[in-house]
Amino acid sequence: MDEARKTEGGTEGAEGAREADGGVPLPFRTAVEGLRAAKLRPQIEVEPTRPPQRLAPHAYALEATVVDGDQDLADGRLVLLHDPAGHDAWQGAFRLVTLVRAELEPEMAADPLLPEVCWSWLVDALQGRGLACGEPSGTVTRASSHYFGGLSERPATSQIEIRASWTPRESLGGVPDTGAHLAAWCDLLAQVGGLPPAGPGDASVVTLPQRRGPRQQR
Repeated sequence: MDEARKTEGGTEGAEGAREADGGVPLPFRTAVEGLRAAKLRPQIEVEPTRPPQRLAPHAYALEATVVDGDQDLADGRLVLLHDPAGHDAWQGAFRLVTLVRAELEPEMAADPLLPEVCWSWLVDALQGRGLACGEPSGTVTRASSHYFGGLSERPATSQIEIRASWTPRESLGGVPDTGAHLAAWCDLLAQVGGLPPAGPGDASVVTLPQRRGPRQQR
């Protein structure tokens, strides 16, 4: 997932949005305002961050952390890309790129069905908000760390990482409902972080069980 990998490492540009020569087009400004106006769960802390420079003429980035008390349960980054001329690979003028990650019990990380389940969580999060999207792509990665020598007393740790991108369908005004896409992304973050469902409509949500213990907030 080249888009997600470049996004995860991109740290250049003005905070939040990047303005190209000729100014920022109205559809992009409207899409960004949709992100800023979204109402989210109080356990999810969201703030603007520096967007990548070279993926599109215009970009806006957010980072989020799922917080329970003084502990972090999961974190991620969501990037909104816009090319007024359209992009053949996107099949549209907008693209959303994301990275989500959380720590797991090693036994849970060893489940052979975990990648498929995590990808289904992303799809279900979008469908649960009634959102249509095109050209979805991504990867689900499991990583384990084992400690030796002077660090041998530390327990082994495992992490799940979801990298994905999709094209949000645009409304008649040429602007996608970015606030709803952000809310769906936060639904995914909460699920990966192990939070209980937000409401009665989410009673069937399955969260990650038996977490070793959340990471201390950085």
